This record gives sequence, C-alpha cells and structure tokens, in this order.
Amino acid sequence: MPLDHTAKGVYPIAPTPFDAEGRIDYASVDRMTDFYLACGSTGMTVLGVMGEAPKLDGAEALELATRFVTRAKGIPVIVGVSAPGFAAMRTLARAAMDKGAAGVMIAPPNTLRTDDQIVTYYRQASEAIGEDIPFVIQDFPQTFSVVMTPGVIRRIVQDNAACVMLKHEDWPGLEKISTLRGFQADGSMRPISILCGNGGLFLDFEVERGADGAMTGYAFPDMLCDIVRLQAEGQRDAAHDLFDAHLPLLRYEQQQGPTGLAVRKYVMAKRGIIASDAQRKPGASLTAKAKAEVEYLLARVARHDPRAGKTI
Repeated sequence: MPLDHTAKGVYPIAPTPFDAEGRIDYASVDRMTDFYLACGSTGMTVLGVMGEAPKLDGAEALELATRFVTRAKGIPVIVGVSAPGFAAMRTLARAAMDKGAAGVMIAPPNTLRTDDQIVTYYRQASEAIGEDIPFVIQDFPQTFSVVMTPGVIRRIVQDNAACVMLKHEDWPGLEKISTLRGFQADGSMRPISILCGNGGLFLDFEVERGADGAMTGYAFPDMLCDIVRLQAEGQRDAAHDLFDAHLPLLRYEQQQGPTGLAVRKYVMAKRGIIASDAQRKPGASLTAKAKAEVEYLLARVARHDPRAGKTI
C-alpha cells in the first residue's frame, strides 16, 4: 500500500551490509530485514544517509531496494532517492515504486538558501518523480545545511498533496514538533506523519510532543520499538528508564559520518544481525580503543537490558 499520513511506529534506517571486498551482502540483507520484522518494526527505510547510498551505482541501488521490499513481506518500505539532478531521482523513484516500494524520501540539496528556494525545490521534485508518488521530507540541517522552519514545512505540505511524512532530524527540534502539530490543530496544515531521526537521541520526548515514532538507525532497533510501544501504552516511566539505560551507547553511536556508522555496524555484527561491520570504501573501521569503549558501554547497558549482553 502507498505510504500515507497515518504511518506510525518505527521505520529503521537500514545500513547496507557489505563483505570485506565491498560487495553487497544479500544474505545479511535478508537476515537484517527478518530481524526488523521480528522486533516489531512497522516499516523500513533504505538507501538513506547511513545506508551508504552514494557509494552504490544505479543498478545496485535498485537491486538492493528490491531485495528489501521483497523480503519485508508487506510492511511499507521507503526508498531514499535524493540525487543531484531530477532525472536520476525520477528513474530510481519510479523503478522502486514499480517494485513495490511504499514511497520515497527526498533530502534538499545544500545549495538551497532561502525559504522560497526550498519550497520550489520540493514542488519541482514532486513534479519530476510524478505527483502520484508519496514522498517524505528529510529535514536534517546538521548534514544538509538547509534550515527548514515550521512555516516552510507547512508550505511544502500544503503545496504538495504527495507529501505525507516529515523525517524530523532538526536539533534542537522538540518545539518544531509542537509547532507543526499546532498547525494541524488550527487547521492551517493538513495532517502528516512525523517520524524522528538523530539516532533516537530525543525519541523519549519526541513522541510525547506528538511524533508518530522513529525513522532512524541504532544498533538496537528493538529498543526503539519498545520506547514507542511503551509510550503508546502510557508507560512513561518505563519508556524513559529503558531509554536512559541505552543513552550512553546512543550518544557514542551518534558520532558524525563513517565513525558513527562503524559503531552501529560493529554492534549489529556482534548481535548477529549482519555478518560484517565492513563499509564500502571510502569508509571507516573502529580502532582497538574504540572497540573497547563500545564493549564497555554494551556491558553497562546489559545491566538493565539483557539484549546488550547477547552477542555472538
């Protein structure tokens, strides 16, 4: 089913598993997808920033997206289609939708400077890929250097019927969520889904502010699912207690660029979710000192969450 504004829960951002030679590890793709399903994920997002999408060629990107969609067994899969030009964006977007994707995610290019430029870009992007394709705004100023105010997001939503979701990664961003939900309450913006990123660093309060869940990485997506579920059940203290236990590791994994991804892949490999922590070049790997720090953090998390102590 096509993505719409009612989407909620947890949509893990899937890393791309590679082997030591830089080839896509499709067996790990299947195993990781099965893990996401087993832990209660309500959707998935592939070819995102932490999916090393720029390191894939067009054929690889479509083949990988298709593998995720096929293995996901009916839960919605969002495909990142951000590209320097609209031709490549359209090609991947239309092909991914033909293979069964639920929608696409579009990040703004870092050349945008004014509100009008941002609004125009998203209108043109939707026209380019086809206004029948549901799309997600990726609001990540720390990486893309494009600042979208709540008013700009409202303009994009109101101008584009195909815009159904915001991937919210502004920081600080709690007040932005409240403002957007206020726009919905006063009728000046139609409803959209809001899923949050930043490795889940603020998920405990983001859902309390009105976010519908998470769209992010983290080596314990099962914990993210638990946080969203506990909050929905009204178990606020239990949600915060679990979040607090993981916060030091969340923070450590949130290091920018390939280092943070190296932490995530290292832990996911230790948990048996993927076979290797390899990144395709150019990439990074953890030093012995960094691995020791991660092991220390895992041991501390395991005092409160036994899942952190179950590694292979």
